[in-house]
Amino acid sequence: MAHERVGRGRVGPGAALGGFAAVAVTAALLATPATATATVGTGLVPAGATGPVHGAPGTGRGHGTQPRPAAGAAGAAVRGLDVSAYQETVDWAAVAAGGASFAYVKATEGTTYISSRFSGQYDGAAQAGLIRGAYHFARPDKSSGAAQADYFVDHGGAWRPDGKTLPGVLDVEPTPGLPTCYGVDPGTTVRWIASFDGEYLRRTGRHPVINTNASWWSQCTGNSSAFAATNLLWIGSYTGTPHPLPDGWSRYAIWQTSDSGPFPGDQDLFNGTARDLRNLARKGTYTPPPPPRAGAWPVVQQGYAGRQVTTLQYLLDAHGASLSVDGSFGAGTRDAVVAFQTRNQLTPDGVVGPGTWLALVN
Repeated sequence: MAHERVGRGRVGPGAALGGFAAVAVTAALLATPATATATVGTGLVPAGATGPVHGAPGTGRGHGTQPRPAAGAAGAAVRGLDVSAYQETVDWAAVAAGGASFAYVKATEGTTYISSRFSGQYDGAAQAGLIRGAYHFARPDKSSGAAQADYFVDHGGAWRPDGKTLPGVLDVEPTPGLPTCYGVDPGTTVRWIASFDGEYLRRTGRHPVINTNASWWSQCTGNSSAFAATNLLWIGSYTGTPHPLPDGWSRYAIWQTSDSGPFPGDQDLFNGTARDLRNLARKGTYTPPPPPRAGAWPVVQQGYAGRQVTTLQYLLDAHGASLSVDGSFGAGTRDAVVAFQTRNQLTPDGVVGPGTWLALVN
């Protein structure tokens, strides 16, 4: 579903909001989450908004703000990682000793690529006591979804109810250097995902987990909600929050928080307890816990759209900006955010988090 466009309006520099009014307006408008849209024509997602291609070499630096851990046993985060052939050597014993509980390993891409390191990584994770699963990198421009699902299942991606194998993952996200959405229109992309999903379900008895980011999903599927009722979501977001989620999903199963950290490859948090993770491996599905109660300050940045952005634009104009209030976080809104952050001795990164919101409403 495409994001809602809000009517245009202007707030003059003299129309500053009083503290109480600003908080009231902000609280009302922030109740509806923003959606995220990708930068059209680039094949890339907004900087810092989502993760890169799975398993690509990390920079050695964390991204975004520190995430709030998912609740695990006794309140501990249930941490994991995902790797590919880019991670040539993984000390799985050290990974397990460092606190990882699960791992996803790239198995296939399209119908011609099998990771040369899949078997060693997949078996190594299991031998170290991690619950592990496999993922397939989607190429909707290459062959049918059903054909790629068969290729994935035939080369390591099958799920089995053994208590240590996670359901397979369909990884749908951009590849830098290739056309936006692989040159495939949203309707065709949705049908392609449905073809993969149906064949994986037929072969394994379970739906694959869908890994994506909100920007790519919004642009390349038209923000489809077709899979939210059947497929668990693995969301990629480096902003310090997994939200906003793609349309239809109110809960997520896994959150990829960064492309570097204490573990090799990408860093992940499971949304649930260690027992939930074991149940997912044993049953091939589970019910993620609901999101936290509304009221927490969201993270909003370039590429997002919706009422949260409308709120932001009104508040920026009340502080002297001159924006068209259209609910779309474009370059002009980002420039206004950076200018406001600079004036208020905040980190001028163009990302609107709790500190910037609080400064705006005071």
